[in-house]
Amino acid sequence: MHPSTRLIHAAGTHAPTARTISPAISRGSTVLFDSHADFIKAGRGEYDGITYGTDRLPQQRILEEALRVLENAALTRVYPSGISAISETLLAFVRAGDEILVCDNAYGPTIRFCTEVLGKLGVQSRIIPPDTGADITDHLRPQTRLIFLESPGSLSFEIQDVPAITTIARQRGIVTILDNTWATPLYLNPFALGVDVSIQSVTKYISGHSDVLMGSVSTNGAHAETLARAYAGREIYASPEDCQLTLRGLKTLPLRMKEHQASALVVAQALVDHPLVERVLHPALPSHPQHALWRRDFTGSSGLFAFTFKKEYPDSALGRFVDSLELFGIGYSWGGFMSLVTTGRPKREFAGPLSGKTLVRLNIGLEDPADLLADLNTGLARLEDS
Repeated sequence: MHPSTRLIHAAGTHAPTARTISPAISRGSTVLFDSHADFIKAGRGEYDGITYGTDRLPQQRILEEALRVLENAALTRVYPSGISAISETLLAFVRAGDEILVCDNAYGPTIRFCTEVLGKLGVQSRIIPPDTGADITDHLRPQTRLIFLESPGSLSFEIQDVPAITTIARQRGIVTILDNTWATPLYLNPFALGVDVSIQSVTKYISGHSDVLMGSVSTNGAHAETLARAYAGREIYASPEDCQLTLRGLKTLPLRMKEHQASALVVAQALVDHPLVERVLHPALPSHPQHALWRRDFTGSSGLFAFTFKKEYPDSALGRFVDSLELFGIGYSWGGFMSLVTTGRPKREFAGPLSGKTLVRLNIGLEDPADLLADLNTGLARLEDS
C-alpha cells in the first residue's frame, strides 16, 4: 500500500480503550458501523447504537443517564445552554393556537422567548403571578396547553404551590414544566410534586465550576417520547468536552450543595439584623412569604438569595458598595465556587412590594462565610457613609 493509505489505516488506529475512572472523551462527526446490516437498521430507525456525531456521543449519553437517575426521570437530554434547553422544550410541547402560562419570576430570557419567538409562531403567552397556587384556575383558558414554573425564581425568590398547580393541570391535560435550577434535584424532586418536565441550567450547580454552558431536560414517562422525537429532529447537542466537565462536577454536587446551603444561611441570617437591610429574600428563612411551602416541598436550600435596603440609593452609591467588595465578583450566572454579586430593580407585572426596589443578589460560593460577611459589612459601612 502507498504511504498515504498506510497512514490512514495504520496499526493502532483502533487501539483498545483503557478502563479509566473518568470515561474517555469521544469526538467525531462520522461514526463507523460494524456492518452493512447495522447501517440498514439505522436507516430504518431500528439501530440501538450511535449513528453520527450529532446522535449523542458516549460522553453525552453517560451524562444524560447520570442526570436521569438523579432526577428520577424516564428520559433526560442535555443541550448546549440553559436557555436552549428551555426553548427546545417549549417548541416540543406547543403548537400554533396554544397558550402558555409563565410565572412572572421566571428567567428573563424564558419570558422573552415565549413572548417574542413563540408569539411569531402563533403561540400566545400570558404572565401569571409568581406565587400562584390553586388559584391557577383563574388563569386557565380552553387553549391553555402548558404552564411554565420557576420555584423559587432566581431573582426575587417567590415559590409557587407546585402540587396544587400540577393536580389541576393534570386533570385538564395541561403540561407542567419546572425550572428547578435553584434547588437542584438534590433538594427538590419535581416529579414527586406532579411536574411533567424538569429543567436544569447545568451551567449552575450541576457543573459547579463556572466553565460550562449547558442545560438539561428530564421528563416523566408520559412525555418521554415527545421530548425524544423533538430532540432527534433538531440535533441541538452538547459538546463532549462540556459533558466531561459536567460529569466531573456532578461527582461533588452533594458536598458542594451542603457548603453552599450552610454558608448562605449564615450570611442571610446575619444580614437580617443589619440596620441598612429591609428584607432578606431567602426561602429557608421564616420571614419568607412562602416559607411554609419551602418547608413542605424542599429538603434543602442553595447558595443564592437577595436582599433589599430600607432606603433607595443612587447608582453611584450602589457602585461604591459593590466595587468595594473584594471577595464577590461582579458577574452574571451563579452556582459556582466563587461568590458573586449583582444588583437590579424589578420591572415586572407582578413585582408587588419589590417594584422599584433595588435587589442585591448574592451567589454564596465556597469561601468561608465569616470572610464573606466581613467583606459585606465593610462594603455596607461605605454605603452607610454615602
